[in-house]
Amino acid sequence: MYDPTRLAALVAVAEAGSITRAAARLGYTAPALSQQLAKLEREAGAALLVRHHRGARLTAAGELLAGRARRILDEMDQARHELARLAGLSGGRLRVGTFTTAGVHLLPPVLSAFRRAHPDVELVVTEYEPPGGVAAVAAGEVDLALTHAYEPATATPLPSGVSTVPLLVEELVLITAVGQVLADGSGRLPVTDLAGRPLISSAPTHPPRRGVESALAEAGALPAVVCESPGYALVCALVSAGIGIAVVPEMVAAMSPTPLSVRRLAPAAFRRTISVVHRGDRSSAAAETLRALLRSGFGRAAATQ
Repeated sequence: MYDPTRLAALVAVAEAGSITRAAARLGYTAPALSQQLAKLEREAGAALLVRHHRGARLTAAGELLAGRARRILDEMDQARHELARLAGLSGGRLRVGTFTTAGVHLLPPVLSAFRRAHPDVELVVTEYEPPGGVAAVAAGEVDLALTHAYEPATATPLPSGVSTVPLLVEELVLITAVGQVLADGSGRLPVTDLAGRPLISSAPTHPPRRGVESALAEAGALPAVVCESPGYALVCALVSAGIGIAVVPEMVAAMSPTPLSVRRLAPAAFRRTISVVHRGDRSSAAAETLRALLRSGFGRAAATQ
C-alpha cells in the first residue's frame, strides 16, 4: 500500500515543478523529500521523476500515479471533513495570524487542506511581523499564529497562557549576486570571511534579528545598506543588483524572484525556527485541527534537520 505522505510529495512536485519548491511547500528539506520520493519509486517499481537543471518533471508512470494520488488525497480530505462534521466542527470562525514568508510559502497549502475538509468554518488571516503574532494570540485577537525566532538571539519569555510548537528549523545562508567570488566553492564559507564585505543589514533594531546582526558585526561584516523593513524582498533585490551581500533564511533564498547565488556558512549556528503559537487548553476545535495540520505538514522537517 502506498504511503499517503509520499503520494502527497509526488503531487507537490508535479504542481511545483521542482523538488526544492515542493519541499518548501511541504515543510521538508529537499534531501528529505528526495528520500521520500525514492521510497515511493521503490514501492511503485518504476522511475517517477526526471530531474533536470530547472527542476523536475514526472515520467509517464509518475503522471499516472500522481493522477491517482490526487483522487486518494481528495477522498482522505473528504473523510476528514465528514468525521469533523460528526465531531461538530461545522461552523464558526478561525482567526489565523502569520508573517509574510510563511503566509506566502507555507500557510496556503495547509489552509487549502483545512478548507477542503471544513468548508463551513470561516477563515480570517491577519499579517503580523514577529513577535507581533505572539502578542495577538495572548490578547485573543487571533486563535493561533505562525511566528519565528532566530539564532543567535536572547530568549524572550512567552506571555502567560500562550504555548508554542516548533514546526520547521532552517539555516540562514549567505546570498550574493550571481558570479561574485564569495559564491565560488561548494563547501561552507567561514563566517569570518565576511569581514570587510558590504552587508545589506536586515532591520538591525528588529528584535528577532538583533542577535544575528550582532554576530555578523562581530565577524567584521560592514553594513553597506540598512533596510529598516524586516521584509526580505527588498534585501534580495539589492543583493541581486550587486550592492552587497546578506544572510537570510534558506527558504527566502530559494524562493527569491531575483537571481542569487547561495552558500552555507560555517559554523552552522545561524538558524530560524518557525513555530505555531496558540492559547494552550483554551484553543477551539478548529484551531486544534489546523494546528494538527501544521504539525503534520511541517513537523517532519524539524525532525530531519
